[in-house]
Amino acid sequence: MAKYAIDGGKQLKGVIFVQGAKNAALPMISAALLPISGQTVLRNVPLLNDILVSLDIIRSLGGKAEYFQEEQTLVIDPSGVSSHTLDSSLTTRSRASILFLPTVFHRFGKVQFKGVGGCNLGYRSLNFHHNGFKRLGALVEGDEDVISIAATRLKGNLVYLDTPSQTSTENLIMAACLAEGETIIENAACEPEVADFVDFLRKMGARISGEGSRTLRIQGVSRLHPTEHTVMSDRLDAGPLMMAAAITNGDLRLIGARLDQMRILTVKLQQMGVSVESNGEVVRVEGIKQLKPINVVSQPYPGFSTDFLPGLMSLACVAGGRSDFRENIFLDRLTQVDGLKALGADIEKESPTHAIVRGVEKLAGTQLGAPDLRAGMAYVLAALRAEGRTVIDNVYQIERGHCNIPERLRAVGADIQRVAE
Repeated sequence: MAKYAIDGGKQLKGVIFVQGAKNAALPMISAALLPISGQTVLRNVPLLNDILVSLDIIRSLGGKAEYFQEEQTLVIDPSGVSSHTLDSSLTTRSRASILFLPTVFHRFGKVQFKGVGGCNLGYRSLNFHHNGFKRLGALVEGDEDVISIAATRLKGNLVYLDTPSQTSTENLIMAACLAEGETIIENAACEPEVADFVDFLRKMGARISGEGSRTLRIQGVSRLHPTEHTVMSDRLDAGPLMMAAAITNGDLRLIGARLDQMRILTVKLQQMGVSVESNGEVVRVEGIKQLKPINVVSQPYPGFSTDFLPGLMSLACVAGGRSDFRENIFLDRLTQVDGLKALGADIEKESPTHAIVRGVEKLAGTQLGAPDLRAGMAYVLAALRAEGRTVIDNVYQIERGHCNIPERLRAVGADIQRVAE
């Protein structure tokens, strides 16, 4: 366990680097088990808690996974994989563990899974995974927390997702890659991370088209081979760093940020009075003393990302007026409200998915516990602005998605320390 101790009120200025994309790397790590043998090399992989859990899952199955921290490079060898049962002591620590369902199934014709971790954001059904595998011919037994999948071989079919779930889309892509015939996934997720994952699978020999749209076509192949790939930059890491410049009236240049992948967030920050400009591979963000209020409605990509909502709420807490936040993805996304109120914010929850924020002149440091990844990062942002010291417990949650946050923020002027217990 560890804490962050943050003394707020410092302007952030300088250059900060965006990490590799966690949500692109995680399905790639699982897909590295699809080839029977050989080594897959992944570059620009951030050292995150969710990444470490996935590597431990590979090792528990009998595979090899070696991470070279200085080079941020991962080497995976699946040749020793010998078990079709996923270790529940690991799967309960990361929701990304469900990405191992198709890869283990393809090796053994069956897979057993119990328990899923991740952020507690309300009911998050696994039915998309269940029903998708069934449509491809698998026998699926169990409930929301215990799954058993078996089949001689999967066969291509039309699969429709009620909502464009990213993890479900990635799972069904992997299942379809080695299925017999063509699979069409309708209402698929179209996030940039999905497109990067498709690019990775194509290098392995998969036949996929339609990434970036709501319709994916996958023509099954008989085998896949190991490959080498550099993971894209993480827009979900870049976004909070942009917000850090905004909330501290700072001036940051972000290396690796892609504004074309964060168009709605960029517009929202500009509406708040923040200057956001791109010059090649560098994005410059300049804050102002008095932020303007904002209205936010989360939607599936390319709409405003639910993952950015908690952080932008932190900015609204010190904006000059009323801001409205409506969440349309997760029932319990507003877990950051109580902590922000403890810092002195004026927030009223109209419903579990609607909050009204009235900006205040100042926030004051206090002690908080991060309830989940995005809420925890929202606390970091608010603490950077607050007067006095804020101590944030349970930073394991934050470090599931952000690598070396204290070191990167200190390099641009923040007073933040990671205190290990």
